[in-house]
Amino acid sequence: MTTVERTEPSTTAAERDMLEGWLDYHRETLISKCAGLSDEQLRTASAEPSSLTLMGLVRHLADVERWWFRQVMAGEDIGALYYSEEDPDGDFRVTEEVTWDRTLADWRAEVAAAREAAAGLGLDDLSAGSTSRERSYNLRWVITHMIEEYARHNGHADLLRERIDGATGE
Repeated sequence: MTTVERTEPSTTAAERDMLEGWLDYHRETLISKCAGLSDEQLRTASAEPSSLTLMGLVRHLADVERWWFRQVMAGEDIGALYYSEEDPDGDFRVTEEVTWDRTLADWRAEVAAAREAAAGLGLDDLSAGSTSRERSYNLRWVITHMIEEYARHNGHADLLRERIDGATGE
């Protein structure tokens, strides 16, 4: 398995640095699970009946970054990248036309935009946008939720990668 450099989170950082450090660590972990694989391998489903793929996970997390940081926290009036009301699982759906280069570029752009959206906010600042639940969220909750989201999907990525080429690891 090709190695992607991951930065270990600090064990003594202040709260914001700690939260952002863990989020970045889990972001890097996901991309490391995809490193060194072909587009075809990244489109390989885990096991029937599931259609879950590594590329689908990265597409999903690009949309999740976009949703929580840009749409909810920053209140940007933008749509999803891959899913819609007509196709709520469009982020997970990968076809032969979907490439890793495009998926990775989209994910990187959304991570950069998420960082920018959060940069001017304090952990206690409330969301400018709304959700279907009509609740407010503070940045602390969003970052914590994103750590949970990545950690959960990194477990899926472990299983997918092992199925593809036998590679295991952190």
